[in-house]
Amino acid sequence: MSSYLYELPTTGAVAFSDFLHDESASYISDISDTTEARANLRAALKESKRTQDSEKDYLKLVKIVDDYIPKLCGIIAAVKAGELVVKSEPIFSWRTTLSSTLFHTSPRLPVPSLAAELGFTLLTYAFLLSNLSRAVVTNLGMYEFERGISDVERKVKDERLGFAVTLLCKVAGVYEYIAKNVVSDWEAAREKAVAGGMNCPYPPDLSREVLIGLSKLALGDAQNLAVRKLLTRAAFDSTVSPGPPLPKSHPPPALASKLHLECAALYSSGRALVKTPGASRSSISHSHSSSSNSKFKLPGKSSGSSGKDDNVSDEVVPELRRYLADEISVHNALAHKWLGVDYGETHDGAGTSVGFLMWSKKELEELKGGGSSSGLNIGSDREKMMRDARKARVHAELESVGVFLKGYKRMNDSMAFQSVPPQTELQGLIPAGRMAVALRPYAHPTPAFGPGSLEYARKKTEELELLESEGNTEGNELITPTTETSNYSMDRPYY
Repeated sequence: MSSYLYELPTTGAVAFSDFLHDESASYISDISDTTEARANLRAALKESKRTQDSEKDYLKLVKIVDDYIPKLCGIIAAVKAGELVVKSEPIFSWRTTLSSTLFHTSPRLPVPSLAAELGFTLLTYAFLLSNLSRAVVTNLGMYEFERGISDVERKVKDERLGFAVTLLCKVAGVYEYIAKNVVSDWEAAREKAVAGGMNCPYPPDLSREVLIGLSKLALGDAQNLAVRKLLTRAAFDSTVSPGPPLPKSHPPPALASKLHLECAALYSSGRALVKTPGASRSSISHSHSSSSNSKFKLPGKSSGSSGKDDNVSDEVVPELRRYLADEISVHNALAHKWLGVDYGETHDGAGTSVGFLMWSKKELEELKGGGSSSGLNIGSDREKMMRDARKARVHAELESVGVFLKGYKRMNDSMAFQSVPPQTELQGLIPAGRMAVALRPYAHPTPAFGPGSLEYARKKTEELELLESEGNTEGNELITPTTETSNYSMDRPYY
């Protein structure tokens, strides 16, 4: 029970002094510091690429990105204010880890503009925060099922689990920020580049639809962990006596069902969105075909005049789509499980309870073999890791559903004698989902220097104060002679 594990991108080397001109010579050290911060990020991402997933230090990488983003925002603010001049269009190269390719590799694409650099940097930041959340959860283990754990230890781990939920809510906010505040600048820069004949592919990584879809995915992962946190105490009590009746510490099963239904809805929305960028890309491509005759390609590869690269698909990687599809199935099955428990515990509906639990068992058995990738010897090590974790969860849930089904079926067969409704009838009893988490909006970072920075505001304030003091001094100098003349004339007699 965790979250999606992202492949981290890598990036090529860039020196900001190569394309920025500082006429006032007031940003020389800031440009150098920004280049250094980006070089540190590039080196850290390359090192992470060679490190095993279990040994990656995501917190260190988050701090490195946290150091670079304000400096990059300072450069962007200074360029917009005209205090730095762009000598030539900057070209950054990023390995697009969300783009689907024929050979399942992450292509490195050249992308122009500072907006693209900000977009990919924030995208990397979101990946890191999500992976950090996953690492926190992995380190906790399945503590709620440890019989020897104390209440104090469990509460401490609950807090860590809550921290992982908070990270994912922040991730959702970062994705939304990129979609709403960065993509428009990137698209405008891309149009300009395309009109000028530059190579400029449009990867799905910077598609609004994909970004909003990823935001839904992050919220689904956060909601998933929030459900786990809600049930930790009850899970501990249930290890002693599993199955019906529920322990007193257990929250209402109807609530658990609604939370799982909302998880499924979030993943479903995310999957629909990440599958749609191709249509919007094609419309953008057609809009440029008549305005530019240039060919857009990576070195050595030809492509059409729209800037689309033949090696880069409009679709996101299949493993992300499979993850979403499997999570939808898992949470629908768990929603049906808790609906069955709810009817068995509170509604005196043993027959309906058996129907929902049989439905849940059928869905979980279909997932037992590996879900949407069942029978396919494909996928990266990351996907295999996620698939193995899901298999373990499905097996555990199958066992739990079997215990509840056995108990409520025995109750129905011996006391209630109710008929088991068909699946079509059960479908009409499913309630709406319920959110337990909320997106945390990402605030635009304060630039480290230049317009918008604290230091810049302080200097401007000091300059204004100096001008006011100089104005007051000049005013006093003009007033003083008049006053002296007036006094002098009053002191002398008129005769």
